[in-house]
Amino acid sequence: MKAEYINSFLESAMTVIEQVCQIRPETGQLGLKDIKFVENYIWIQIGLNGQMSGDIVFGLSEEVALKLISAMMGGFAVSELDEMGRSAISELGNMISGNASTRLYNQGVIVDITPPKVMHSAQAAGFKERKALTVPLFLHGIGQLDIQVLIAS
Repeated sequence: MKAEYINSFLESAMTVIEQVCQIRPETGQLGLKDIKFVENYIWIQIGLNGQMSGDIVFGLSEEVALKLISAMMGGFAVSELDEMGRSAISELGNMISGNASTRLYNQGVIVDITPPKVMHSAQAAGFKERKALTVPLFLHGIGQLDIQVLIAS
C-alpha cells in the first residue's frame, strides 16, 4: 500500500469530523509504527478490497469515543457506550471510509470497503501486532483519534 493513500483517509476524516461534530481536527505526524491493541479502547475496523487491500482502523479511547459521540449528537451527554453509541461511532468510521474511497476513485484507484466492525477490546479485535501507517488526529476538547492503515501482507 502506498503511503500517499493515507492522505485520502486523513482528508476525509478532517472533512467528516468537521461536518458532523463542528470540530476542526489537527493532524499529528505520519509514521510507520507497530500497532499494539490495548484494552479500554474502541476499534473501528473497515476492510479494503480492490486495487488496495488491507484494513483501515480507527482507534480511540473509550473516553474520547463518548465525547465524540456526544459531539455527533449535538452535545447530548453520553455516559456509556450503549447500542446507540456503538452505532454512531460505527457510522462515523463508515462515513470517513466511504468518503475516502470516493477520493481514491477520483485518483484512479478502485477500492471497496467492508461494513465497519466496532470492537471494544484488543482480544475482540483479533489483530496481531504489525506495522501500520498511522496519523493521529487531535480533536480540541475531545482527545485523540488514530487513523491506522494496516498494510496487507
